[in-house]
Amino acid sequence: MSAHAIVPGLEAALAGTAPLPCDAAGPVFAEPWQAQAFAMVVALHARGLFTWAEWAEALSQEIAAASLQADAADDGSHYYACWLEALEHITIAKGVSSHAAIDALAASWARAAEATPHGRPIALENDPQHGAGSGA
Repeated sequence: MSAHAIVPGLEAALAGTAPLPCDAAGPVFAEPWQAQAFAMVVALHARGLFTWAEWAEALSQEIAAASLQADAADDGSHYYACWLEALEHITIAKGVSSHAAIDALAASWARAAEATPHGRPIALENDPQHGAGSGA
């Protein structure tokens, strides 16, 4: 089964510049966060935030930029990191988010991770600053 069977139009949009890693069963993910990034992109496309052509262009730009970096992995491990970068940029370009909001959320997750006891699930509620300034 190809990615086309799972997400119509995605495989064709990415074929020329950023082909999706697939095996006979469909998209391949080395780690859970990669599948989550994929799912976020599919969900936002389904809601009409962007077309597959727009996504392919955004992703292609991130892959091109990453390939210019001296420390860019050449084993493909950076592929889904490029998905996250492209997702950040396209949501900002579409007015759904901002650099400040994304940076604040990333910082909140980092604080939550630091404050979470080993072996426990990380939740934003574990951020010591969670709710600070919101009256909560």
